[in-house]
Amino acid sequence: MTRIELRAGLRHTSRLLVDEGLTVPAVSDALRGFADMPRVFATAYLVAFVENTCIEAVAPLLPEGNKTVGTHVELSHSAATPVGMEVTAFVELVEVDRRRLRFAVECRDAQDVISSGHHERHVIDAATFDERMAAKAATSTATTP
Repeated sequence: MTRIELRAGLRHTSRLLVDEGLTVPAVSDALRGFADMPRVFATAYLVAFVENTCIEAVAPLLPEGNKTVGTHVELSHSAATPVGMEVTAFVELVEVDRRRLRFAVECRDAQDVISSGHHERHVIDAATFDERMAAKAATSTATTP
């Protein structure tokens, strides 16, 4: 794997307008418990938004053929955000330990801090990762209902 030249202090910001597709009831038909929940920005999508913001922060700086995968999420979701309000994610790369990247995270809507915490990602060689996942899938004994 090529040496990673990422350094602590890297910052990135992303914005997202909350629409109906990002609400709790929209999470998944496979998870029926969400269907009757309030129409507010879903924690599942908050986590995905944070992950995406971290990906955007480092992707242009990674060697060719490398990507990052999420490995740890430690986030609060302390305030609800209604449909139509914008959410902003602020991330800062606070630690680089070989392939492990640790980000400090804060998310805000127009009125509140809605989330804070940390997210970790690991740098991977995409081709090697894909090969491992194909091998794992080939050994799967799972059946579809």
